[in-house]
Amino acid sequence: MDYGLKSSLKKIINVTGTVIHTNLGRSMLSKEAIQSVEFACANYVNLEYDVESGQRGHRDRLTEDLIKELTGCEASIVVNNNAAAVLLCLNTLAQGKEAIVSRGELVEIGGSFRIPDVIQSSGAILKEIGTTNRTYIKDYQNAINENTALLMKIHTSNYKIEGSTANPNIDEIVALGREKSIPVIEDLGSGALIDLSKYGLPSEPIVKNSIKVGVDVVTFSGDKLLGGPQAGIIVGKEKFINIIRNNPLMRCVRVGKMTISALDATLRMYINGKEDQIPSIAYLIRPVEDIRKVAEDVSSKLREILSGIAEVWDQEGTSQVGSGSLPVESIQSWHVALKPINISVEKLSELFRHAEIPVIGRINEGCLLMDMRTVYSGEIRYLIEISNGIERSVKYNDKRIYT
Repeated sequence: MDYGLKSSLKKIINVTGTVIHTNLGRSMLSKEAIQSVEFACANYVNLEYDVESGQRGHRDRLTEDLIKELTGCEASIVVNNNAAAVLLCLNTLAQGKEAIVSRGELVEIGGSFRIPDVIQSSGAILKEIGTTNRTYIKDYQNAINENTALLMKIHTSNYKIEGSTANPNIDEIVALGREKSIPVIEDLGSGALIDLSKYGLPSEPIVKNSIKVGVDVVTFSGDKLLGGPQAGIIVGKEKFINIIRNNPLMRCVRVGKMTISALDATLRMYINGKEDQIPSIAYLIRPVEDIRKVAEDVSSKLREILSGIAEVWDQEGTSQVGSGSLPVESIQSWHVALKPINISVEKLSELFRHAEIPVIGRINEGCLLMDMRTVYSGEIRYLIEISNGIERSVKYNDKRIYT
């Protein structure tokens, strides 16, 4: 079979309302990061070569100074995703021993990967404490024994428990760890490097704050709220980072020059105060008035093109961050709604999905909704061309469409 040279990856127009969409590739890279990856791909680079000494170097060192500056950590490691970061840390520091975790933090992350399964796969022994909604510092104290390797706190980034709840702050857990000489690991997941509330978004735990209160090891994602390439980043005290780095599994989860170059460029944007130009951040902080104008423009054009096929209008709506970040928070947005007249909404959705450039929206109450938060001028042209194609398809293929 001749597969040709065309990539299996397709450009997608994301109008789902989920900004960081795991199924659609999560965060898009900035122009600076793309240029950095292109440079790394086209050249030999000092990936593991120390030019100064002429000796072998370590790829972690290439981003370490930037990560230190942004988080306040003593040392860092970059691996292929945050699940790998957690696995590596547990396997290094708790293999055959107990890791104490609150029951309310035993989350399932994307793709049905569950924290208890990750802990088991690492060789550590899960020691559950507290209840789903209430855990106290005394629960950690009472669970500590001679086989305790570490205390672990996991940010429940993909769900939230409300109502009658209790959960100790990370500084309380750190204080207990110091008292008992037991290391503390915190999995922050989303990887917020800055306070997003300054842009009008809900607050998320910031990596620097965890380092400041004395957490020994912190893990988080390089994409998600950080907005870089898919990666897992481990930061913390040098003595623990050095032990983790020497784990034989490190070679199994390390990243290549493309990830490092993209992460390097993304981190530099934070250093230079240009984080609002990182696509994921830019989408999340985009003014709703800007989105409304796009929705009005698109709905006006589609109303004319799809006349007789669907009723089209624009309306207020909400977006979500996605990828387990800010799970119950919504962001004000503006949608284009399409209500089909003579075909089913499932068929209309299929027609957009099967276009040369697939358009992925969501179905709600008999309408196909298109959130305009992630649509910019270049993609409006595609939406118009695709809609014209659908109009012709419905007009000239009648009975095959009306199912």
